[in-house]
Amino acid sequence: MSSEPSAEIGLSVRDVTVRYGPVVAVDRASMEVPRGAIVALLGPSGCGKSTLLRAIAGLEPLSSGSISWQGRDLSGVPVHERHIGLMFQDHALFPHRNVADNVAFGLRMEGRPRPERERRVRQLLEMVGIGELGARTVGTLSGGQAQRVALARALAPEPSLLLLDEPLGSLDRALRDRLVHEIRSTLRELGITAIHVTHDQDEAVTVADRLVLMSEGAIHRVGPVDELLENPGDARTAAA
Repeated sequence: MSSEPSAEIGLSVRDVTVRYGPVVAVDRASMEVPRGAIVALLGPSGCGKSTLLRAIAGLEPLSSGSISWQGRDLSGVPVHERHIGLMFQDHALFPHRNVADNVAFGLRMEGRPRPERERRVRQLLEMVGIGELGARTVGTLSGGQAQRVALARALAPEPSLLLLDEPLGSLDRALRDRLVHEIRSTLRELGITAIHVTHDQDEAVTVADRLVLMSEGAIHRVGPVDELLENPGDARTAAA
């Protein structure tokens, strides 16, 4: 498993625009994400971060531009064939399934054999620190436990790219501060390329290798965390 991001480009976003009628939600956004990198997409609420993330996942149609993974154009590729993991703020866990069944859901959809599913679920629950909770009902979990289940479920099918949309936004500050370190550690251990959407600068700096600064639908700066913190550019970018 890689401990440092590769120089090889994984995700390429070129001049992507997303419109809702006359409203431009994402305006000619471009960025490149190296394989194995953890990128924080940082900006104020309503700036288009989540829309761009959904476009990468295939959940929003592009008005123009292109998105590719390792040189493969994703235009017209269905969501379930992009091999992209998704994790949202509300966790979206299945209330009628226990913890282990939630984590195994994607593996079952892929038709993996039961012994393989069970091994993978055990491995991931141990990795995210809730190995003893497999049989628990989802409704009995704390916010932090539910967040760990959601992360394990997103990682279970071994996605090439993981997209996290404000995954800690509903948690209190102390828990967020602890879990953001756990997320980074897990992603780094697995060597997974990830984009983590947040409006919280401290969270972005803690989780990411690279920052993408966004406001008013446009990407203004892309670069390593230290570089952008030292030289954030214009005032609008610094305020993101």
